[in-house]
Amino acid sequence: MPFEDKKIHSDIVAGRNAVSEALRSGREIEYLMTARGTGGSILPIIAECKKRGIPVKEMPRQKLDFKLPGVNHQGVALVVSSGDYSTLEEIVEFAKADEKPAFILVLDEIEDPHNFGAIIRTAEASGVHGIIIPKRRQVGINKTVYKTACGACEYVKIARVSNLATAIDYLKENGIWVYGTDMNGENIFLTDFRGDTALVIGNEGKGIGRLVKEKCDFCVKIPMFGRINSLNASVAAGVAMYSVVNNRENF
Repeated sequence: MPFEDKKIHSDIVAGRNAVSEALRSGREIEYLMTARGTGGSILPIIAECKKRGIPVKEMPRQKLDFKLPGVNHQGVALVVSSGDYSTLEEIVEFAKADEKPAFILVLDEIEDPHNFGAIIRTAEASGVHGIIIPKRRQVGINKTVYKTACGACEYVKIARVSNLATAIDYLKENGIWVYGTDMNGENIFLTDFRGDTALVIGNEGKGIGRLVKEKCDFCVKIPMFGRINSLNASVAAGVAMYSVVNNRENF
């Protein structure tokens, strides 16, 4: 069956041949779904995904059947990006053209689509010019993200880059100060964000990666006063974004 005939909708590709073709085509891929116990010709597909940093989600065959009703998926399916991306250069150009200081969000391996969608929605509301995400180990624009963002994906530019550290270097070369969120940083509520700003939000569990953190000009933290020492990634991103807004509105 041709590759196109195996597409269930805009962000699912199912079947061994179709999945293999999608991997070769260079399409933006979110993750691979496989039926537990599947072997043979599926193993090279799994190995290729792991090599490229594409998450692999193994599940009982009954669950995969439920997700893909009536489809001869052969025990394997890809979730591919259902949205269009901007480029890093387009986001910087767009931000620089605005009369207000640049405000860019950098996400370091946000894996939960609900978190990503909520972050996009808050970014649109707070005036962020664009969001930069890595291609590896980061959820992209899929149906869940679209739904959670409540339409904000249509208005926020999102760029997917191969190397986040290199992208940060590009931001700095264009006069944009980079602030990483880190528990050992300075109080975010006392930070001056009136210049061109890029705010880095880390992974739900690990936070910002070491190399990305080293690239940041400053590190800032959200003060915590309770017994829990961390916030949900989308909540932390929302607090951080509106800290920038509050600082700019009041100075």
